[in-house]
Amino acid sequence: MYEKFYHFSGMPFQLTPDSRFFFSSKGHSRAIAHLIYGLSQGEGFIIVTGEVGAGKTTLVERLWSELDRGTYTLARISTTQVSGEDLFRLTMAAFGIETDGLDKAGMLARFEEMLTDHRIEGRHCILVVDEAQNLSLAGLEELRMLSNLTEGGRAALQTILLGQPQFRAKLASPDLDQLRQRVLASYHLGPLDAAETQAYIDHRLTAVGWTGNPQWTADAYAAVHQKTGGIPRRINRLCSRVLLYGALEEATTITAEAVNATAEELLQDLEGESAEAVAAERALPDAERSSLQARIQRLEAEVARQAQLFTMLAAPPSGSR
Repeated sequence: MYEKFYHFSGMPFQLTPDSRFFFSSKGHSRAIAHLIYGLSQGEGFIIVTGEVGAGKTTLVERLWSELDRGTYTLARISTTQVSGEDLFRLTMAAFGIETDGLDKAGMLARFEEMLTDHRIEGRHCILVVDEAQNLSLAGLEELRMLSNLTEGGRAALQTILLGQPQFRAKLASPDLDQLRQRVLASYHLGPLDAAETQAYIDHRLTAVGWTGNPQWTADAYAAVHQKTGGIPRRINRLCSRVLLYGALEEATTITAEAVNATAEELLQDLEGESAEAVAAERALPDAERSSLQARIQRLEAEVARQAQLFTMLAAPPSGSR
């Protein structure tokens, strides 16, 4: 709605990661440099951590947009709250390997065959695992074992692990000493500072044809940074609502008052929904509450499974990348 009012060519603050909107902050530029350095080594693990919404997935989108598709094959896993064996199967599926009816030895044989074929074609395989903080120790060990595979005297697979800050604490486990020894590059992606927040907002607006309408006051930029802590996804969410408010009010200037009022509305929306849900749940008898919680857990698991299946079906075959 607001994009039409302000004559934008698209939605500047969409929440879905998109390499077109990549903003090269100091932190994001350094993170990209770490990724490129790690890939240049041709082996081991590359780790990027950051708060929820810091832009980790967008980093990989940007990196993939710049890599030679004839040299690299990229596979991704987003669902990580699975057992070690299920993670192994998801890895196979991410690379387009059929796993039905195969035991682990059979899957591994097909995986090694795929890696050999790619090496002959001059292609390097990269596995990206998002939400790495949810991986079990068994799952991380499966990834480490896959990193041992070699082809022609060189590592056949590189893995990029993207996770929230708590993933670093998990990596400190004594059980993961061998994996830590294989980490070639690691970077923690922090929030944007106040100046970068303003530049980020302008960058995304300019990408959809913004020419100064609406105008943002200096206090408005500062308010966005203060309310979001400089986390890109939070900035996107708040600015999208601010622009909607501006369009409804037919405003040509975005002020700090508008930003603060919108931020308060967002907070009330979240708190109100949370309070209502908690109150409704507490009103249930214990047996019904347990049954409801179990049903919710089953539904969440099914949604995650369907999302993973959709991702695998929607992804192009590895050979076409």
